[in-house]
Amino acid sequence: MTEFTMHPSLFLAAGALAVILLPARLRYIGLLGGPLLALLAVFSLQVGTTWTHPFLTYELQVLKVDALSRVFGIIFSIMALLGATYALHVLNRGEHVAALLYAAGSLGVVFAGDWLTLFFCWEVMAASSVFLIWYRRRRESLAAGFRYLMVHFVGGNLLLGGILLLMSQGNVAVSALTGAEGPAFWLVLIGVGINAAIVPLHAWLTDAYPEGTVTGSVFLSAFTTKVAVYVLVRVFPGTELLIWAGVIMALYGVVYAVLENDARRLLAYHIISQVGYMVAGVGIGTELALNGTVAHAFSHILYKSLLFMGAGAVIYATGRSKLTELGGIAKLMPWVVVLYMIGGFSISGVPLFNGFISKSIIVYAAGVSHMGLVEILLHLASVGTFLHTGLKLPYFMFVGDGKDRGLPPITVRKIPANMYVAMAGGALLCTLYGIVPWLLYAELPYPLAYEPFTTLKVVATLQLLTATAAGFWLYLKKLGGEPTISLDTDWFYRKPAAKLNWILDALRGVKGTVEAWGGVLFQAAVPYVHNPLLVGVGFLRNVSYKAARSLEQGGWTEKTVYDEHRHRVSTQLNVFFTALFMGAMLLVLYTNL
Repeated sequence: MTEFTMHPSLFLAAGALAVILLPARLRYIGLLGGPLLALLAVFSLQVGTTWTHPFLTYELQVLKVDALSRVFGIIFSIMALLGATYALHVLNRGEHVAALLYAAGSLGVVFAGDWLTLFFCWEVMAASSVFLIWYRRRRESLAAGFRYLMVHFVGGNLLLGGILLLMSQGNVAVSALTGAEGPAFWLVLIGVGINAAIVPLHAWLTDAYPEGTVTGSVFLSAFTTKVAVYVLVRVFPGTELLIWAGVIMALYGVVYAVLENDARRLLAYHIISQVGYMVAGVGIGTELALNGTVAHAFSHILYKSLLFMGAGAVIYATGRSKLTELGGIAKLMPWVVVLYMIGGFSISGVPLFNGFISKSIIVYAAGVSHMGLVEILLHLASVGTFLHTGLKLPYFMFVGDGKDRGLPPITVRKIPANMYVAMAGGALLCTLYGIVPWLLYAELPYPLAYEPFTTLKVVATLQLLTATAAGFWLYLKKLGGEPTISLDTDWFYRKPAAKLNWILDALRGVKGTVEAWGGVLFQAAVPYVHNPLLVGVGFLRNVSYKAARSLEQGGWTEKTVYDEHRHRVSTQLNVFFTALFMGAMLLVLYTNL
């Protein structure tokens, strides 16, 4: 059916406008009101609702609601509200505007029924999200933001190229491309794959997310990769290549996370790992696997944002993000520890938390589809998840005694109440969906007959987690963070860029030399511009003293004032040469013709 319905993104855009226009004391109206109204708008949307708009020769579907878009719309709106609550104390209007427009673009992609609308909102996401990195106002953040922008510029252009090819074939509506295997298929897949952080196209994420603002990184953790997962589910279900791409992501992310020392970069690597489960689910392509992908994306947004909130609270309170510089602060911020651990248990798949009721669907789907190796490798990635996010990070960030490592005492400043409220809201939802999974299962795009709380699943999970915890305590001293960095695939474009900087420095030196000599020559030429007669007199003086002497005897000296009416070429002569030139050109053209 076709009916006029307010697009949820418009409420977020209106909230951004309100943040700009309203005085500071009323800014919360736009900051919280926009996401809240967007959430209500999503819940009011009925499956089958469309909103079309003519553009050139196309009929664009700027709003198309089905079960898949609706469930992503729900979680993105919830996340926008939680993120806005967490950022309520921030005074920077620009950061709030960027966050709301970022969320608006994400909802725009989710509800886009045509490729043009999808691409426009895709670019809104990239253009607005980079400011959440830049507003940290550090040199590292500025550089990371530019790299983030350049990578998404490449990805966006690849996506646009694929879209133009599809539209040239008459495919305006967003639809599945599985099995197409043409140039458009690969351009769109790679463009979306960059946003999904598919290895080796992932390094932008771990480069940029740790450099964002404390509140901005919470938004970053939730939207870009999960919007890409939505597009993969919509456009590439059953693409077998994605199965192994997802498995590699799941393992690659946990390995680098275990090695990482920076708290938010560790969490960023684990985004890659968890999105790997989703990508693998898309590749498996069965209704069960796609339900698992959607459910896990829903759960991931909640617990990953909660983890970034917890790490952000530590950075806000202490000014530190390195695990080697933290520790011994659990008693100073106990509620942050509790709320963080709910996120840690959720991401680790502990029963009664939302990660358990979603991740297990994908692993189960791999087993049902007789992909035993995939099932085993995804289980193995779960071990790494609990090891670093559920054990290593909270231990060395909160519990480990920094005095043993020679650290000075850590001063902790008070955390704003709104940050606690946002964390509590995320923790509540992680627990609610973990205890009552049917609240989520009812919103999934396909009917789901799956029971997460069977004795076998619960016992097997607890055995795996217990063994992981035992290993952590046995090798605790070897798992501590190291004040080093890990080389990743961004080396391949950052290292050449450093060489390019050397070349640019050399060119800048050449430019400076040319400018210096040019200035000297310009100063020397100024007198001759004022008096062109100096050119002829000076030349003759250097070539022929006798000729110069004759000119001076005739009154032509360097002191002779140039008179344009006396010395310029006559107008008649200029007209003659112009006519001669044009006649020659006409003759040449006539001869060629």
